[in-house]
Amino acid sequence: MMKIAVIGGTGVYDSSWLASSQELRVETPYGPVEIIQGQVNQKGDAVYFLNRHGTHHQIPPHLVNYRANIWALKHVGVERIMATAAVGSLNVAMPPGSVVLCDQFLDFTKSRVSTFFEGGPQGVVHTDMTEPYCPHIRKVIYQQAVTRGYPTINGGCYVATEGPRFETPAEIRAFRLLGGDVVGMTSVPEVILARELGLCYSTLALVTNYAAGISPHHLTHQEVLDLMAQNMTYLKQLIVTSIPLLQSERDCYCHNSADTPLGGS
Repeated sequence: MMKIAVIGGTGVYDSSWLASSQELRVETPYGPVEIIQGQVNQKGDAVYFLNRHGTHHQIPPHLVNYRANIWALKHVGVERIMATAAVGSLNVAMPPGSVVLCDQFLDFTKSRVSTFFEGGPQGVVHTDMTEPYCPHIRKVIYQQAVTRGYPTINGGCYVATEGPRFETPAEIRAFRLLGGDVVGMTSVPEVILARELGLCYSTLALVTNYAAGISPHHLTHQEVLDLMAQNMTYLKQLIVTSIPLLQSERDCYCHNSADTPLGGS
């Protein structure tokens, strides 16, 4: 049985869609992590839900304990991760309300530890990131979206910034020149750490607004929350209907590119 995790980002805090849920506290080398374990069907397929920003959105993006979170999911046996994220759009073809299944990223974070490999007995490790986001998970989610008529785009470049401030119009212009499609503050280092541990990882980036300089007005966190709330039903349906289809054996490269299986269960 394939264990799957959902990482809830901004606006995705509710785990009531999980049946027979229970809270788990996982001790990791990087600190404790609270996870909800439950199931979404009568087969009893295990699903784990983790609030990236805490239950009350009290943890800003630059202070999320990314290493502890990913280590904990690996420790409980998770093999595939679907992560949600609220993003701004740099691409007019990706309007507010659409979901972008990212396939590449540009990293503009500054102060985060983005690796489990820090020398020592493991030596120097370089992890392949040719396909940072799992193509198999993206394919499954996209097929579900098409079947249900959800506005979903399979492929897009996620620009990761440090936060917690929003970006300047000048930064957005630069990101567009570099090929960025959406901008957010959390996919890096999550996607890197997941790959280091051989986990399949996919980001469901819900576009909540156009980025600074493209949006006709100043940006606010409230507009992000409002649009997330408006689209929460179909975002959850997309996740729930995709989970049973991710129980098959993995035929992607994600787990093969892990150099050292740290924190395995």
